[in-house]
Amino acid sequence: MNDINYNLLRNALNASSMRQEIISSNISNVNTDNYKVGQVQFESLLSQSSNSLKMEQTNDLHIGYDDLSQIDPLVTKRTDTAVKENGNNVDIDMEMTNQAQNSLYYNALVTQLNAKLGLLNTAISS
Repeated sequence: MNDINYNLLRNALNASSMRQEIISSNISNVNTDNYKVGQVQFESLLSQSSNSLKMEQTNDLHIGYDDLSQIDPLVTKRTDTAVKENGNNVDIDMEMTNQAQNSLYYNALVTQLNAKLGLLNTAISS
């Protein structure tokens, strides 16, 4: 499917899934010496790109746009903090909060995707 909204939803779902894996890894390494928290950046990259959108005319009758659906999630490590004396910076309370937030985010994305696919199904069935 070559739909910009669908592709953006797909990338957001991929980012959320990746975030769940990273959060699970962070939680499982809560006692590992010198472990640094992994984090997934997607929404911030999306926001930065949408703030710098450039409309580009590709034809006298059309207006171009930047395709935000091409933004992929980025995994980084947070190395500037240390919560424990062993160099580990996993804050279990923060990770549990992030896990709950990500679960809500994922469910909201699935609801949006189901609505979009439902509309397509209705259009095909009519």
